Amino acid sequence: MSSRRKFIQNTMLLGAGMSMPQVLTAADFGAFTRKVSPSDQLNYGVIGCNGMGWSNMNAHLKMPHVNCVALADVDQSVLDRRTEDVFKIRGTRPKQYTDYRKMLEDPNIDIVIIGTPDHWHCLTMVDSVSAGKNVYVEKPIANTIEECQIMVKAQERYGKIVQVGQWQRSGSQYAEAIDYVKSGKLGQIRLVKCWAYQGWMKPVPVLPNQAQPAGVDYKMWLGPAPSREFNPNRFHFNFRWFWDYAGGLMTDWGVHEIDIALFAMGVSAPKSVMASGGKFAYPDDASETPDTLQTVYEYEGFNMLWEHATGIDGGNYGTTEGIAFIGNNATLVVNRGGWKVIPETETKDGVRTNKVEEVAHIKPIGNALDLHAVNFSEAVKANDPKLLNCAIQTGSVAAINAQMGNIAYKTGEKVYWNAEKNQFTSSAANDLMKAQYHNGWKVPKV
Repeated sequence: MSSRRKFIQNTMLLGAGMSMPQVLTAADFGAFTRKVSPSDQLNYGVIGCNGMGWSNMNAHLKMPHVNCVALADVDQSVLDRRTEDVFKIRGTRPKQYTDYRKMLEDPNIDIVIIGTPDHWHCLTMVDSVSAGKNVYVEKPIANTIEECQIMVKAQERYGKIVQVGQWQRSGSQYAEAIDYVKSGKLGQIRLVKCWAYQGWMKPVPVLPNQAQPAGVDYKMWLGPAPSREFNPNRFHFNFRWFWDYAGGLMTDWGVHEIDIALFAMGVSAPKSVMASGGKFAYPDDASETPDTLQTVYEYEGFNMLWEHATGIDGGNYGTTEGIAFIGNNATLVVNRGGWKVIPETETKDGVRTNKVEEVAHIKPIGNALDLHAVNFSEAVKANDPKLLNCAIQTGSVAAINAQMGNIAYKTGEKVYWNAEKNQFTSSAANDLMKAQYHNGWKVPKV
């Protein structure tokens, strides 16, 4: 494990420059870019710049060979703010676009970061790779199972490098925990728990519809989602609590945790899924997605439990979020704060001993988002998707499993998956796999 940790540290230094500061300011930039030939520089554009779109771009700008040359967003105030953010870091101002399709016409853009709401991910990703761009797309990769499958086909057809923003895949603690799980030391693993208890999330207040803010192209923001009057609750961050655009905490946090769980266990699709929950904490707030949910996935030889709760922090093992692999010999718990192993005990000759050695809490090294950015950049420079820590195929597995959980919740049934036919045995569940586009937008065909 010490060698793996050293490898991660070296990877970070390799991608970012041996003595690079944490953030490249405009003053620092000239000194570092003099070492980077024009042919080695990567020009980025961002679609959706408000939240994670900017966080991802900011992480990439810590590398001296990365330039932000274009920003696309439907909110002019966001465009202006992020333009100045780039100027503060690099001393240059990127071009602004209110329609991402115009930005994709620029042949000088090598890479596109997609940070839009989920219901836009499929369209923007397919358009980007078909325009010859490599892509870093936020998670979950899409808002339906059909869109997830389309995005995988698009990458395979156009052959571009596509990384998914499930950056836990680049965290040292997750790599070490996965190695331990695969070592077999936990014994037979019967249950994997994944959870997110989010105490910071308060009720979404009910607000009346109102006129769209100045400088916002709300029709473009809606895109393929159903037409609705503007409501501030559905805009920017809170979009994720409405079914038109996203899947609530099940897909927002779930893909992160479920991704690690499934990778460690070596599985991709469940045999069955059932879910129960609802708006139990805040029944009268404005959100649509459940604030409380338990979802049970049945895989070959073990079950996985996903659970989430808003407004409280009392998660499993004293942590607000994480994954626990529960084996006959011990339980391994990992989250963003690190990992540990809690042994089971047994009595031999009247003496109670641990079945395996306890592993005290081990903290992560480095910044996993920065490492994820470095990993993507290195894969692009090598033009080798096999180098990616979370390729689109990988991201699709977690997103599809999370969508299955929401489908089970919406149908109120225990749904069964037919892997050979790539569909459920329930027609109601199969209907919910499909993408429904509106306002003249069409589901991409690849």
